[in-house]
Amino acid sequence: MYHVERKPFPKDFLWGSASAAYQIEGAWDKDGKGPSIWDNFVRIEGKTFKGTNGDVAVDHYHRFKEDVALMAEQGLKTYRFSVAWTRILPNGRGEVNEKGLMFYENLIDELIAHKIEPMVTLYHWDLPQALQNAYGGFESREIIEDFTNYATILFKRFAGKVKYWVTLNEQNIFIIHGYKLQNHPPNVNNAKRMFQANHIANLVNASVITKFRELNIPGLIGPSFAYGPNYSIDSNPKNVLAAENAEDFGAHFWMDVYRFGEYPIMVWQWLKDNNLTPEVLDGDMDLLKHAIPDFMGLNYYRTTVNADNPLDGVGLGKINTTGVKGSTVESGEPGLYKHVSNPYTDKTNWDWDIDPTGLRIALRRIASRYRLPILITENGLGEYDKLNDDCTIDDSYRIEYIRQHLVAINDAISDGVNVLGYCTWSFTDLLSWLNGYQKRYGFVYIDRDELDEKELKRYKKASFYWYQQIIKENGKQITEAK
Repeated sequence: MYHVERKPFPKDFLWGSASAAYQIEGAWDKDGKGPSIWDNFVRIEGKTFKGTNGDVAVDHYHRFKEDVALMAEQGLKTYRFSVAWTRILPNGRGEVNEKGLMFYENLIDELIAHKIEPMVTLYHWDLPQALQNAYGGFESREIIEDFTNYATILFKRFAGKVKYWVTLNEQNIFIIHGYKLQNHPPNVNNAKRMFQANHIANLVNASVITKFRELNIPGLIGPSFAYGPNYSIDSNPKNVLAAENAEDFGAHFWMDVYRFGEYPIMVWQWLKDNNLTPEVLDGDMDLLKHAIPDFMGLNYYRTTVNADNPLDGVGLGKINTTGVKGSTVESGEPGLYKHVSNPYTDKTNWDWDIDPTGLRIALRRIASRYRLPILITENGLGEYDKLNDDCTIDDSYRIEYIRQHLVAINDAISDGVNVLGYCTWSFTDLLSWLNGYQKRYGFVYIDRDELDEKELKRYKKASFYWYQQIIKENGKQITEAK
């Protein structure tokens, strides 16, 4: 669809950026905070790049006022951050840690004072280790009550201050990587346990949305989903069917539940045929059906190309966590699909396809299938950035990446998609989970590496000033781009 003229970005468009507690805060055991599953997982040899961890991260816990001042200078309209569950409840339940609550209250107040809308993510992967030990975390229905109680504490404390709430961040990622690929905690490879944990996570999401509504909390709430559209490698019907399978298993399996409270027909049949259906109790589906989110959160980074994969075909491959371009090993699901390289897209040094048009496709697919507003909760480029001798950072490649994706968003808005806002990943550089500190995403360079924390000094990159101008003119140069 071509447009003679693009529609402008909405006047109240949320120009923002994002982060996650474990990746930026540090202070992992300070002021009463309990250990999370990530605090322990990173200590397993060989799990992260050069053994990196978030013990100090970029020390946002002690430097949040400096970071918020930079956000205000850039002109951010919103800042999405996650709360570390174990700062609020060190053991996941029980007595509330007031010092932990005060940290987030101070951060929220600081943001509001600088006219930045706080956007709170309730869960960005750092489950309390105590709950993992007690009952297996998401493998037990006990977590539904514990998570809902934790969320209720935050809802009541910050009602009226926080208008945008994200329930679970990338459920598809923490479930698949934690229970299949073994590169996230709990470090399991068991399909039966994976699908059971996923069903319980769906119930957690629904329970929290239901509680939000029961408490009549002002604002909007919804999950954040990592979605990249699936393409077929060509028009061969077998490959087209493989792409359909990948879309069902990789997208509809989650978003259909969020929006409709139902699992896709073909996926459920496959689960039955393979004895992998989760235990579904009376009341489960009713809860899911009545917890429709206010928006669909979208984390977009790449698209995936698919081809036919027979029953004896490709299985688990290997993802690139080193930044050595071309080191990804082909993967797939036997009998369903395999992921193959796209000959039409450039790749990052971590082998992620750079596909701005894919974001437009993602927005259109979500809008058409789910009829919900969309909040882009993450999008960004992780790459090697260099601090020059004059303390400047020329990340023109990041500017071009974001610019192209903003054009795609503007095109989708012109297509009729209701996009509430756009949060880049990320505001500052941070710990990139498995990839260490060399994979940088931020507008603000943090002077540290895997082995040396240095002084953690902040430096504004070229992209900082570019995005500042985009926000100032509400994306006018994007709208007018040819």
